[in-house]
Amino acid sequence: MPSQIVIQLRSAEQAGLRQQMRRVRLLCPLLRLHILLLLAQHRSPTEIAEWLLCSRSSVYEVATCWRRGWRPWPIQATDESTAALPLAPSLPCSLLALLRKPPRLEGWCRTRWSCATLALSLEARRGLRVSAETVRRWLHTLGWRWKRTKLAALDNDEQRAGKLAPIRLLWETLRSRQALLFADELDVQLLPKSGYQWMPTGTQVEVLTPGKNQKQYLAGAWDSRTGRVRYCFGPRKTNGLFRQLLDILADGYPTRYYDRIFVVVDNYCIHKTQAVQCWLAAHPRFKLLWLPSYCPRANPIERIFGDTHDKVTRNHKRKRLRDLVADVGRHLDRNGPWLYHLSTIYQEPRVTTALQKQRRKQAA
Repeated sequence: MPSQIVIQLRSAEQAGLRQQMRRVRLLCPLLRLHILLLLAQHRSPTEIAEWLLCSRSSVYEVATCWRRGWRPWPIQATDESTAALPLAPSLPCSLLALLRKPPRLEGWCRTRWSCATLALSLEARRGLRVSAETVRRWLHTLGWRWKRTKLAALDNDEQRAGKLAPIRLLWETLRSRQALLFADELDVQLLPKSGYQWMPTGTQVEVLTPGKNQKQYLAGAWDSRTGRVRYCFGPRKTNGLFRQLLDILADGYPTRYYDRIFVVVDNYCIHKTQAVQCWLAAHPRFKLLWLPSYCPRANPIERIFGDTHDKVTRNHKRKRLRDLVADVGRHLDRNGPWLYHLSTIYQEPRVTTALQKQRRKQAA
């Protein structure tokens, strides 16, 4: 009598093996052949799905394509994109065409596509009835992922190259008794920013909101040479907060070590007030350089502020604003320095051309 072979596999291991098996089957037509042969033996879709460890929708899909004239010969599986969708070679094009247009053009009252709406739209377009889970697997095969979008500013300043070129020139030719700083302001709110975090399957971690939101404002300046951030807090985002930051910079960069201090700022109104101009007139060592309008990528301190949100303010559970402000200060003091490089937009051809013109002008 042959001995019975029993293999003990945990549920997680079985799930991993099934997932790996599905990936391999995308490159192999044997699953479709097995389904056809079992259907010819009058097996039910439920029995076939249980025996082959696949979904019932796959069984129905093979049967539907067989009735419409599809035949598995000759078998072709040349690349991953066509092998993942072998029943209809034009199906990836139809799926991508749907994804590149808003759902409202297909009659849906939605702003984003879901797997279910894609499946229904494919059925209406192609007459192919598939499940939402099958569409999800197809999207992963095509290289698409479900991710959060990011906000992007309207970067259309006509003088963009002319403003970026002098900043890049200073970056490349900064002298020992000069300092180049990038400044900006950050809102610190008691209302937590919602974000991703690890949590058990089937649950969702709750982050309580305050009864009344409170705010503090941070003004910071990042040193391009040392990577250090100098900052201050204030109850309002006014020119007084910006002048307070300039006072901190004047003390932190004494005259005996620094002859010239360049501060790069955006076009926010508090940087252009009469009070700021009077402060600059009383401190001739300082000079403000202006970034292009709506171009946050040109300011490296924005990356530091994004890191601050990720490590401190996102999903925080502080109940008092002063505790959250203290957390932000500790983060800026302990987790630096931030030795960043300039964004690639400073290397664009138009900026390089403007930079060369400035160098020729200085040489003349």
